[in-house]
Formats: sequence, structure tokens, C-alpha cells
Amino acid sequence: MSRIGKLPVEIPAGVTITVGDKEITVAGPKGTLQVPVQENTKTTVEGNQAIVTRSDDEPKSRAWHGLQRALLNNAVEGVTKGFEKKLEINGVGFRLNGGGRNIEMALGFSHPVKYEAPEGIDLKVDKMTITVVGIDKQKVGQVAAEIRSLKKPEPYKGKGIKYADEVIIRKAGKAGKK
Repeated sequence: MSRIGKLPVEIPAGVTITVGDKEITVAGPKGTLQVPVQENTKTTVEGNQAIVTRSDDEPKSRAWHGLQRALLNNAVEGVTKGFEKKLEINGVGFRLNGGGRNIEMALGFSHPVKYEAPEGIDLKVDKMTITVVGIDKQKVGQVAAEIRSLKKPEPYKGKGIKYADEVIIRKAGKAGKK
């Protein structure tokens, strides 16, 4: 049995889960999310737990089982606490301003770089740090990856946009002549 799939999803107070044929709706204090129903899985709500089961023991069904439980757990966590990712901008002359859904960055190009976040994602700016906040874990991660891809950190001086917890492995510069 899937180690992740067999764990029940705890439903905190204030969160409701509605199971449909094609999708599961999770509503909470921060908003509402829809989770698609994976094939060969069945979700039941018993008391304050949601339990995901599978129809057979095929390898594909076992994989869908764990995925269904993980997606459901992420939705429950998102509508209660939300998700956030922090990005840092490092570099001489790099600037950052804006907030809300739009930010504008000077990243060493001949023009300022503007980024508009999709619906449901909020961008908070503090000095040289961007915090991506939202209830959908996939969207938060995707937006953070898109912002990072605007100027990836380079290995010699570490200039660019990196995740706050990311470690940039630095390379030595050119060796001089003897």
C-alpha cells in the first residue's frame, strides 16, 4: 500500500470537503480549491478525516493513490494556512519595486523587467526580497520559478534571483599566469 496514500487527511475546523465525480472541492477560510479526481481512486469523508482508497493493486493505481492524497492534503493546507516562497535578488545595480500583483525589476538589462502575477497570487516586496503568497501550492511554485527564470543566479559572483533557502555553489575565477 502507498505509504502516503494510506494516511488520512485531517480536516481542520472551518474546512469543508465536497466529493464529486470529476473533482473534489475544498473550501476554507482563505478560499476554495478544486482537486481533480484521479483514476482508480475513491475519496470518502468520515468525521474530521478524508480517506483516499484505490480500486486495485496495479502500479499505476498505487501511484495515483499517493498523488490523490497529496493533492488533497495540499488543498486543505492551502485553504487554511496558505503557501509562500521567498526569492532574493543579489547584484550591484539591481532594483526591485512594486507589490500586489505587479512588480518591476532592474536586473542589468537595458530595460526594466515587469512581471504580473496570475489571479490568486500576491507578491510582497521588501527591499531585495520577493515573497510569493497564495493558496494553491502549484501556482505559488510556478510563479516563483517564472520570476527566478528572469535572471538565474550565476556561479561566479552569485548575481541574479535565487530562492531564499537555495545555496549557490560558487566557482573560482580565472587563474592568473605565474
